Amino acid sequence: MTEVRGRKLEVGKSALSPLLFALGFLCALLLALCSFAEAQQAKKVHRIGFLGATSPSAISARLDAFWQGLRELGYVEGKNILIEYRYAEGNLDRLPALAAELVGLKVDVIVLAGPASIRPAKEATNTIPIVMANDADPVGSGVVASLARPGGNITGLSNFAPEIGGKRLELLKEIVPKLTRVAVLGTATTTGTAQVLQEMELAARVLKVHLQYLDVPGPKDIETAFREVRKGRADAILVLQGGVFNSQRKQIAGLAVKSGLPAIYHAPEWVEDGGLMSYGVSVTHLYRRAATYVDKILKGAKPADLPVEQPTKFEFIVNLKAAKQIGLTIPQKVLARADKVIK
Repeated sequence: MTEVRGRKLEVGKSALSPLLFALGFLCALLLALCSFAEAQQAKKVHRIGFLGATSPSAISARLDAFWQGLRELGYVEGKNILIEYRYAEGNLDRLPALAAELVGLKVDVIVLAGPASIRPAKEATNTIPIVMANDADPVGSGVVASLARPGGNITGLSNFAPEIGGKRLELLKEIVPKLTRVAVLGTATTTGTAQVLQEMELAARVLKVHLQYLDVPGPKDIETAFREVRKGRADAILVLQGGVFNSQRKQIAGLAVKSGLPAIYHAPEWVEDGGLMSYGVSVTHLYRRAATYVDKILKGAKPADLPVEQPTKFEFIVNLKAAKQIGLTIPQKVLARADKVIK
């Protein structure tokens, strides 16, 4: 018993029970909240390395597609992922050092923005998983053992479709019915160039078109190549894929327009930068798909067991402004097949 100001107060079991229950519930709630807070703090924020040979502005549409893919899979930067970007800005000699930087940061996975970044990344690490957003010929270049079972620490997506070269020639023939000579600008050291040229030769014979191949090893060789185009009296220009060209898109598209010749390229960015036409693998689709590879790897999948995905989506873009600049009328039947027409 307890005496309060001369009165006796009796505290029985029936009075203590609700109080003890409330105290017990409060303690349990506090423990649960602490456990939840600790779990949230312990949740891993994955670090992704992104290596590009060009500048971010040169591949902005591709980056947007990659981010869209990540968002669809539930990733938010700063919340459950952080991305470390490294760009060579067109100086390919910087790629080995940039790749080494990402390895030094101990990122969970490295995403490669193009073929030029693959060899430097491969030489920088054989343990950190690497995802190719697009590569011309990963098997032929020895990057992976096979498309079905890549082996090693590299997997991703291939844009290898050498038959596309023939399709580009067909499109040039449709807009220039009297086409007989086509200047082809390429870089011999770029993976896949030889195979594309072989396919184009087959198509050229059928179309009765002569190909004038001009090798462009570096940016300083672009002006020289266009002088050769004029000397060779080409009727049109076809520009192949290559790191040299991607970093000099506006210059090349401008020179093609200045020459008064129709030109076709491999990616939409060329047309957006003033080029006439592009036909090729949808690279933005590949970048969006690259996010699924990142997701699988972050969830424990091994690159060696993830098959390299081949291209399934293609796109054809036409720029009517560029056509007007060179005095060319694009046939309506060609425009009807375009995925996008810039007016």
